[in-house]
Amino acid sequence: MTIPTSSIEQVIPGQGAMAQPSAKPAKAKRQRFLFVRNTKAATGLVVLGVYVLLAIIGPWIAPYDPSGRSNDLVQGPSAAHWFGTTHLGQDIFSQILVGTRSVMYVGFLAGLIATTLSVLIGVTAGYLGGKTDDSLSALTNVILVIPAIPLMIIITSVLNNASDTLIAVVIGLTSWSWNARVLRAQTLSLRRRDFVEASRASGETTWRIVIFELLPNLTAVIASGLVGTVIYAVLSEITLAFIGITSNDGWNWGTILFWAQGQQALGQHAWWWFVPAGLAIACLGTALSLINFGIDEFVSPRLRSAGKTKLKTAAGHTVRMRIGFTPVLENSAAPHTHARVISTPVMREAK
Repeated sequence: MTIPTSSIEQVIPGQGAMAQPSAKPAKAKRQRFLFVRNTKAATGLVVLGVYVLLAIIGPWIAPYDPSGRSNDLVQGPSAAHWFGTTHLGQDIFSQILVGTRSVMYVGFLAGLIATTLSVLIGVTAGYLGGKTDDSLSALTNVILVIPAIPLMIIITSVLNNASDTLIAVVIGLTSWSWNARVLRAQTLSLRRRDFVEASRASGETTWRIVIFELLPNLTAVIASGLVGTVIYAVLSEITLAFIGITSNDGWNWGTILFWAQGQQALGQHAWWWFVPAGLAIACLGTALSLINFGIDEFVSPRLRSAGKTKLKTAAGHTVRMRIGFTPVLENSAAPHTHARVISTPVMREAK
């Protein structure tokens, strides 16, 4: 008795499809610009780009001279003065535009100085070890326990009319120690890896191993340290200007807050005198923090996938996961059958 092929396929599903050649799997496309695809990182970069643009063209597009006086004393926001005026009739919007350059310059210059020192000292100490590690670690610990803000106050108060470059150098020289310790710890974990041992066994020089083997694996940590140092440098410069340590001849956001506090802007209900500067500081700090969070998620896959409630199967279907259930992919024995997603409850310990 001959059984039709269709009957066999009905009794044993999938056998007829097995005889046919399976479709070639599509080649996975290489994803580029993964860091920019992160929403936090993209938002932070856009906001930071706006600040950099204002730092470059701010003094050119300022509608008034930030130090110029007028008869509009302590006036609120208007069409003529978008952010209001001070007790001398100075335009606050122009002061913020002009002061952006000083803040960005000091922040990034101090961040570059501190990051360069932390890389040189931290990576060198972690890779060479021995007495070199002990000496550099002792230097790092000494700088780490010294209170940075009081030291900066002493240095800048001794030097009258300290320039932005000098302030950035002082901040950079006093804020590298923490990142150096982090890089030293990361270097210690990498120095005995197989790829480093292979490079050492092949006769590679020390500087070549450090530059071409270690630093590429420390790029994310270095970038995160740079962003964190820039935030610290910006806040440090604004703090020094707010308490009147630095020269008040130039303009930055801390100088605006210094004059607002000195002239009792809060008592005069002149909220426009200090709120725009405070919002500018907050937005810049938020942008840099978002970039830092994006770097953390880019480096750590666990942080990258945290909070996601959707799962894409091999067939391309998107399945929403329920809270309290763990998704499990179950592949069928038949090649043509799509993978199924089963939600299984998570076992929790009884309280």
